[in-house]
Amino acid sequence: MPTFSAADGTQLAYRVTGDGDPLVCIPGGPADSAYLGDLGGLSAHRRLIVLDLRGTGRSAIPEDTSSYRCDRLVEDVEALRVHLGLPRMDLLGHSAGSNIATQYAARYPRNVGKLALIGPSARAVGVAVSGETRRELARLRREEPWFPAAFAALEAITEGTGSDWEAIAPFFWGRWDAAAQEHQKAGRPSNQEAVALFAAEGAFDPETTRAALAAFGAPVLLLTGDVDLNSPPAMMAELAEVFPHVTLAVQPGAGHYPWLDDAEPFVAATTAFLAA
Repeated sequence: MPTFSAADGTQLAYRVTGDGDPLVCIPGGPADSAYLGDLGGLSAHRRLIVLDLRGTGRSAIPEDTSSYRCDRLVEDVEALRVHLGLPRMDLLGHSAGSNIATQYAARYPRNVGKLALIGPSARAVGVAVSGETRRELARLRREEPWFPAAFAALEAITEGTGSDWEAIAPFFWGRWDAAAQEHQKAGRPSNQEAVALFAAEGAFDPETTRAALAAFGAPVLLLTGDVDLNSPPAMMAELAEVFPHVTLAVQPGAGHYPWLDDAEPFVAATTAFLAA
């Protein structure tokens, strides 16, 4: 697995899958990037360069753990671009990784060819999801056998009286089958310090980021599943207002991992955007 040195000397790893023009991918979590796989076969169309965020996967734990903060991780993406020798790069961020990608686009707009945000978190631009929005979307799954227990846990979390995140896991996949359950186990973050410090004070400056993105000239894809509890379609519509040149795609029947729920429409939509 190739490595490179971040600005502070931390050794970071990345993996390369597929052929074609490069697409730099930033995982969420922060979690081991293995959960992205080959993004449902997207590697048949693009050469995926998937970063292991510092302290995860095969990337080293930094001496300064405050560097786990989201805004500081932006510089690791820039160090990777320089290492790869790319004048500009197409960039994909998933979930919390979209906050890194978004802040990268705001800080280094000329270095981004196209920006794809998949099931994004939008804390970097101050777009939040209300508890009622999540509960309303969750109710669409009321016929599922696991719904009663999962919905009770979700209500407790959104009301601030509970924290059983494992119980609500089924809401994040379009089908809570054996493949989804294996994927959920594999995608659990292993570095809890990295998770805890990702959104530490100073990690986000929504006003400044939004102002920078108002002049962002590159095309942006926002893709979510129509039952994605993390990135509900209503929130995505609000996020779309941040970018001047945006395509909004909602994948039917998909949750937070659309390439796993139904790879074909995910790959088709992402490839069409990147090729345009």
